[in-house]
Amino acid sequence: MGILPMMLSLLVLGALGKLVALASGVVTSQQITKGDWAQPSRAGFTLDGCPTSCGSVNFSYPFGIGSRCSQGPDFNLTCDHTTHPPRLFLRDGVIEVFEFGGSLPFGLKIWTSFSHIIPLKPGVSVYNLSFKPPGRSFHLYPFVLNITSCDLEVYSVEENTTRSICATVCPDPEITQVDMHNCDGFGCCRVDVNSYADTYHFKFVRDQNTKYTRAHSNQTSQLWDEISITSTGGLIFSWDIGDEPTACVACVSEHAECLGYNYNTLGMISRNGYNYNCVCNDGYTGNPYIPHGCSSNDKGYNPIPSRADCIRWCGNISVQFPFGFEEGCFATEEFRLNCTNMTPSDAMVMLEEKKVINMNVEEATFDVTIPDQQRWDPVSPPNGLLSANGLFLSVKWVAAHLSCAEAQQNRSGYACVSANSKCVEVSSERIYAGYRCKCSDGFRGNPYIQSGCRDINECLQPNSCKGICHNTKGSFSCTECPLKTEYDPIKMQCTKIKQQPLLLGIIIGMSCGSMILLLSFSIVFLTRRWKINVQKQLRKNYFRKNQGLLLETLIPSDETANENTKIFSLEELEKATNNFDPTRIVGCGGHGMVYKGILSDQRVVAIKKSKVIEECEISQFINEVAVLSQINHRNIVKLFGCCLETEVPLLVYDYVSSGSLSEVLHADSSDGFSLSWSDYLRIALETAGALSYLHSSAAISIFHRDVKSSNILLDVNYTAKVSDFGTSRLVPIDQTHIVTNVQGTFGYLDPEYFHTGQLNEKSDVYSFGVVLVELLLRMKPVFTSESGMVKSLSNYFIQEFKDGRITSIVNSQVLEEATDEEVNSVACLAEACLRLYGEERPTMKQVETELQTLRTKRVKSCQADPRNEERMLPESLPQRGVIAARQSLTTELDERDNLQSRDSRQCYSLECEFMASASLPR
Repeated sequence: MGILPMMLSLLVLGALGKLVALASGVVTSQQITKGDWAQPSRAGFTLDGCPTSCGSVNFSYPFGIGSRCSQGPDFNLTCDHTTHPPRLFLRDGVIEVFEFGGSLPFGLKIWTSFSHIIPLKPGVSVYNLSFKPPGRSFHLYPFVLNITSCDLEVYSVEENTTRSICATVCPDPEITQVDMHNCDGFGCCRVDVNSYADTYHFKFVRDQNTKYTRAHSNQTSQLWDEISITSTGGLIFSWDIGDEPTACVACVSEHAECLGYNYNTLGMISRNGYNYNCVCNDGYTGNPYIPHGCSSNDKGYNPIPSRADCIRWCGNISVQFPFGFEEGCFATEEFRLNCTNMTPSDAMVMLEEKKVINMNVEEATFDVTIPDQQRWDPVSPPNGLLSANGLFLSVKWVAAHLSCAEAQQNRSGYACVSANSKCVEVSSERIYAGYRCKCSDGFRGNPYIQSGCRDINECLQPNSCKGICHNTKGSFSCTECPLKTEYDPIKMQCTKIKQQPLLLGIIIGMSCGSMILLLSFSIVFLTRRWKINVQKQLRKNYFRKNQGLLLETLIPSDETANENTKIFSLEELEKATNNFDPTRIVGCGGHGMVYKGILSDQRVVAIKKSKVIEECEISQFINEVAVLSQINHRNIVKLFGCCLETEVPLLVYDYVSSGSLSEVLHADSSDGFSLSWSDYLRIALETAGALSYLHSSAAISIFHRDVKSSNILLDVNYTAKVSDFGTSRLVPIDQTHIVTNVQGTFGYLDPEYFHTGQLNEKSDVYSFGVVLVELLLRMKPVFTSESGMVKSLSNYFIQEFKDGRITSIVNSQVLEEATDEEVNSVACLAEACLRLYGEERPTMKQVETELQTLRTKRVKSCQADPRNEERMLPESLPQRGVIAARQSLTTELDERDNLQSRDSRQCYSLECEFMASASLPR
């Protein structure tokens, strides 16, 4: 295996596969029948005599031709030798394979094409086509089909829904061919399929009433006789292995590892459930699906070339050791290059059929061109040490996949042989790659050959010294110019100072000094005036650019907005924040910085300085300010106004002093501060009420799009305040959803919105469900389990909920303070909010009603027992007072309350039944 695929497999596939394995969560496997297909784990397994190529396409196990050479039916290939060159097909004999290789977010990649002909029959107007991957191990990515025929309507059939997707017309009865490149409806139309499905169904309807038919044409044409379906740009399949009795049994090599995927948990269609691929461990390459298939990459490095007459030039490219063309001229087989047999002016350096256009041995990099741009997948750019740059790849390489300490233990195979070289360890994105060699500071050259690092004469570099330069080995030193000499930067040496009469020199010096002083004062004065004028003009320009005139007309048009909203000047906000002093920063997130400020009327405010936004979004921003300024809800942070005199508008909000719900939930327990379950239930109710108001009670529906515990602020009385509308979107009255770029916070993001890009009110419901789980479990939305795996809190909760283990994972403080009915009700409500499909989730109004019912029951139960009056009083006080009040309760009352709590936990949860019925589709 060459160095380029070696680095691809090590850094791209390895890194990406591990990330997918962590994100996939808990998976299950399914049983399939093996039959008589080749299994490496069986005794006597061998691939001797099995073909490994068909035409120009190479392949390896688990793919093969015939049952003895392939891992299963899905991987059985067919080679058509009747064509020249031979053509390779998948198991169905229809989908042609062009290339194996590359990685996708879920599985490895195959480049294919598809072509199908449907003959037209007299009197038949409707034709059907079903298209699906040729096996359970394949997954089809978005693709494009060209439909060629005359007077045809093409429909997509999805369950019970049929929709038209394209149509063709042939106005000329003599037409015989069409322009396949445009495919704009004249004899040809294009179908873009961007969804993930198990099977794609298409229906073709031929217009029988058209006045042009083949009978009217003077010649026979395929456009009138058939329907041609061809793929455009190729079909991309990912493949993996699934349905194993035991996970990862196909990874039989000693140094192989398993990378698992769970498509269903990620919103994609999967017929299996558990899917995986095998890869060789870091530092190994080969085939992980066969015994002894993964071998070390670090064998046989020879730091000394065995030949002295090696060719080191090919065309205009210098090829230095450890690379070479001939035996004995390169360090390992992976560093072997090929020089084409063309004339010297046209000679090319080739690395595995890729042209090398530049090499830098000291920096361990080279650039190669991509011969076929259509084979390069722009969706999955190279990762790790490979980076795309225009029409070529910039590749960083290592001498071996060893650390410097490991490499130096074997001096006979140590690559850094130059006397003035050093070892440098190379890694990318937390993935260790190996080591390379570099010349020491003050030296330059090739560190991979003896005496390759040569001293740099720093004295030849311009202005390295402001005096006399003395070059030393690996460094240099400087001394001052002798007396009555000065350094000349043009000549780069010390020259004599020209003598001038003393008096003349004094006069000239004083005159020049006075002129310079006067000129400096004038320049400073004029510059300051000019800057002030420029600043004023710039602020005016920003004000006009940011649609300030439009906002001024919107604000007076509504009396309520005019009373509460103000357009602040930049001077006011600079004074309020002490010129945006960094010590005034109270928050820094993905949408900008938040400063604490004090206005002239002594109001304490939070001033949000957002990141740069597009000019086309300014009008939408102004509209959002005008609408948000009219929101008057006690549980939503109040917008006081904005400033439009900066490049990016500034927003001025009411300052909320007690931090966020996330800080209280996940605070260190050692500080002794915590809110009660009743407080958390009240905060959840207030947050649900605020979101319900935004969805249905505001003048225009507003989708928050970033609901999370860190955006739920708490005031001095620990009342919830929903904040951060930086990603919120306004929705017209006649729309139920909008299509936007996907934004949000990982762990809270609605999976349906993530995959469809369609934002609706149920996206906020999903995020609020994660907040409810946080309140129950007191765990972060993304956490590391005891086994070291990174897990999603929502997936973990849903699995435990389905298994009936809610009580075992709920926080101990919640179990102590809440009744079983309250725990089960909140858990049921969270599960309903976290359902995969938005139509099955409740609305925020239903969520608010359910929480209100729970809180009313809790308040009534406390009021019914006079002993609980002391517990209810701190609800209206700061919560630290609440804690002190609770600590004063006697042990006897606590024991009796616990007995009543255990009795009440046996009650049937009507809330679960309510939420189950509310989520049914209507």
